[in-house]
Amino acid sequence: MADVRIRVRPNGPFLVEGPIELFDSEGNAFELNPDKPAIALCRCGESKNRPFCDGAHKSCGFDSDERAS
Repeated sequence: MADVRIRVRPNGPFLVEGPIELFDSEGNAFELNPDKPAIALCRCGESKNRPFCDGAHKSCGFDSDERAS
């Protein structure tokens, strides 16, 4: 089992927990704070800090809560 866990937050970001590296479309790595246990990735498309969540989903009317079953 992988040490990485991704959780879908209701009407919010993907929460990625565990040891990861994140790269852009050209293969450049994003700087991640090694002291943070998780990162939040934007799903609403409104973040000013993409690909990271900045909480914009709370005020843009983003509505999504996918369920696995």
